[in-house]
Amino acid sequence: MNNCILGAGAWGTSMALHLHRNGHVVSLAPRRMEQAMKLASTRENIDYLPGIQLPDSLQIGFELQPLLMEAELLFFACPTKGLRALCHRIQSEVKSLNKLQLIVILCKGLEKDSLKFPSQIIKEFFPSVKVAVLSGPSNAKEVALGKPTAVSLGLPNKDAFAKSIQNTISSDKLRVYLTEDIRGVELGGILKNIYAIGAGLCDGLDLGDNAKSAFITRALNEMFHIGCELGGQKETFLGLSGSGDLMATCFGDWSRNRSFGESIVKNKDSFELMCEQKTVVEGYNTVKCLYEMLESKALNYPILNELYSILYQAKPLKESIDSLMNRHLKSE
Repeated sequence: MNNCILGAGAWGTSMALHLHRNGHVVSLAPRRMEQAMKLASTRENIDYLPGIQLPDSLQIGFELQPLLMEAELLFFACPTKGLRALCHRIQSEVKSLNKLQLIVILCKGLEKDSLKFPSQIIKEFFPSVKVAVLSGPSNAKEVALGKPTAVSLGLPNKDAFAKSIQNTISSDKLRVYLTEDIRGVELGGILKNIYAIGAGLCDGLDLGDNAKSAFITRALNEMFHIGCELGGQKETFLGLSGSGDLMATCFGDWSRNRSFGESIVKNKDSFELMCEQKTVVEGYNTVKCLYEMLESKALNYPILNELYSILYQAKPLKESIDSLMNRHLKSE
């Protein structure tokens, strides 16, 4: 199939390499012209995926019309905050998407002002196109190197079309599991980034294995409740896009969100840290978005509330730990 990936960060680039290894035609479109020129000349994504060569037959481009006119699968791999602008750009620059069969969302997070999910934003612009969400424990560099990986693909129906897409993306290196719970898959990718910041705080404070294990276990429980409240299915959060991605993001040295939490312990302001980041830490904005969304529903979730207080109200870390440890005792 003809695949186009919009966004050439680590994840977008690694997915382009994976699909190319699968024998598909692949085009990779960075968000900036200078990045496209750099990738095309060096055949290496030095900024986001250094040390891995891009095959000459993997097309690099910036102009959307020639890239999308033949695209059958379109992957959005940009940061969520840039998704709406990218959709506007497609509408203004691309005359038709006649061959497009499916849009696959790789980005994770919520839109800051509207509190909308990526799938909702895309449906605003492309209401007649089928939309899927791909998520799971998928460190970009490991995927690029062809290390064994498994992910969830949320599609509306487990029909023949869904199975054909499953076969298209799957290989002996990346195994795709189908689910109809699109919202659950999307929520898993959103929530795990939030709790990975908390796991990083545990690491930075050197609270120990007991504390971090307890934190992740209770975070998973909170994921179940929030996810189901917002339209996901509990079984999804026990799967790859839920607990699987949570574990990878909370323990991986490569995890931007975990590292961000760890860095906060060094007495740096969280906003200052965000400004210093070269790569996007989706969990930072998502904490605020999700907190506001749930507060409007009069819903209270202890870990999320404490993370919000730490990141946006400068609550001392010791006070947050005490707040969680001294909550009213209850059954598990």
